[in-house]
Amino acid sequence: MILLYFCCIISSMISYSEPLFRPPSEARSLIIQTTIGCSWNRCAFCEMYTSKKFRVRKQEDIFNEIDGMKPYSSQIHKVFLADGNAMVLSYDKLMRIIDKLNNVFPKLTRISAYALPKDLSSKSTHELKSLSDSGLKLLYTGIETGDNELLKIINKGETYNSTVDSLIKARNSGLKLSVMILNGLGGNNYTEQHALNSANAVNDISPEYLSTLVLSFPYGIDHYKKKFNGSFVEMDQMQLIAEMGQFLNKLDLENTIFRSDHASNYLILKGILNRDKKKLLSNISDVLSSKDYTGLRPEWMRGL
Repeated sequence: MILLYFCCIISSMISYSEPLFRPPSEARSLIIQTTIGCSWNRCAFCEMYTSKKFRVRKQEDIFNEIDGMKPYSSQIHKVFLADGNAMVLSYDKLMRIIDKLNNVFPKLTRISAYALPKDLSSKSTHELKSLSDSGLKLLYTGIETGDNELLKIINKGETYNSTVDSLIKARNSGLKLSVMILNGLGGNNYTEQHALNSANAVNDISPEYLSTLVLSFPYGIDHYKKKFNGSFVEMDQMQLIAEMGQFLNKLDLENTIFRSDHASNYLILKGILNRDKKKLLSNISDVLSSKDYTGLRPEWMRGL
């Protein structure tokens, strides 16, 4: 009830450019839109920001929203910088925003944001470390896949090396990472290379957090096929779960928190890798061998 009341206060004081997106773990965070939309906004699978034209918000407007939350400063411990990739902002702009947040919210413990690998490659290690030391603690990055062929097909604008190199640089600068892989992204034709090369990329990065979502079609599968620069063959539930098994089997991590419990996922999986790897693979094996759909999230519940 307290959280709901606080969220209502925020909604009444901040005029968001909708739709507004945030990671599930930022449910209790104050959301500040530093940019509108996504600076890339060309990925075949993503419809999140297609209704928006990318722009950087004026510093004056951002600061006015932050100042407007001063009466509630004691309740604000986490801030999420939206929209699609706030890290596209220059180092100087980000630092001014972070300094402002720290001055207004004395109990602030974490600032986080979405980031594209290219946003990180444009900043020096010194700049990233300075941002981290000032309070930027966690970055969310959709890797989607580690397969170079598939990255080109979906028009991600990244390669295996550009993704891995940028995220390793961020980690070496003190930033924690939450990365995401998109199950079923390439369909049946690319499933094996998608699973194996995605695992290779995650192994190289060794993020603190790892999640998987299942490819969805908000505008229908034909719409996705038109944007997919290849032959796409949709996967059924068991094929998606089998791909997940291939991906998990190839992972070699230490103390990475893994979650496959997003609304898009059919099979809910949670654990720490590699500690819980055998248990997770056993869960997948049980479903595949029995072909039992009763324990899976029903189709009508996906996206709720």
